[in-house]
Amino acid sequence: MSRAVEQRRNELRRRILARRGQMAAEERRTKSALITERLLAMPEFKRAGTIFTYINFRSEVETLNLADKCLELGKRLCVPVTLTAEKRLAACRLTDPAAELRPGYCRIPEPDISKAEFVAPREIDIVILPGSVFDKSGGRLGYGGGYYDRFLAWEAPDALRVGLAFELQIVDEVPLMAHDMRLHYLLSEFAARQCSIMAGCQPMAAHGSLIGP
Repeated sequence: MSRAVEQRRNELRRRILARRGQMAAEERRTKSALITERLLAMPEFKRAGTIFTYINFRSEVETLNLADKCLELGKRLCVPVTLTAEKRLAACRLTDPAAELRPGYCRIPEPDISKAEFVAPREIDIVILPGSVFDKSGGRLGYGGGYYDRFLAWEAPDALRVGLAFELQIVDEVPLMAHDMRLHYLLSEFAARQCSIMAGCQPMAAHGSLIGP
């Protein structure tokens, strides 16, 4: 990675995360609920048996309500546990978020790995991703550790990749590197976009509430 590209990526992360962090809690809650509705309405989500989702931290799109909805719908729900020594994510089953989550790596909520049931990553149908910055071609910048990119590339290559973002996190173009995994779908409070690496993200117009601008 060239120094110039690295600087651009870091500056973009800093600027967008600062904007995201200024969002009021009630606004974040309301917009997160809209994003969750879009995800629940997707035919791909309805068909999926095993869902892997991040648990929100700080100012991310909130996912605890989504976790509860997955369980209500009978989905097998799993969440990431960060294995820092191995520089990878483990998928651990979650059956009772209120009881099983506790502060883990960087105080991100996660299950106790000593008690959790592991899920084989190749059994995951959908991976729901956080991120700092996204673009309209399905590009995504995480937080710099590369954990999700490695998980998708090496352990769950066939899973559908769905990013959740507030519209303020979406820019025209993210400076990507070869290891950055693109999304299949990008959902915000304004639209659900189906992403094509060649053609960019297109608003979905076939699912009622999923129609975008």
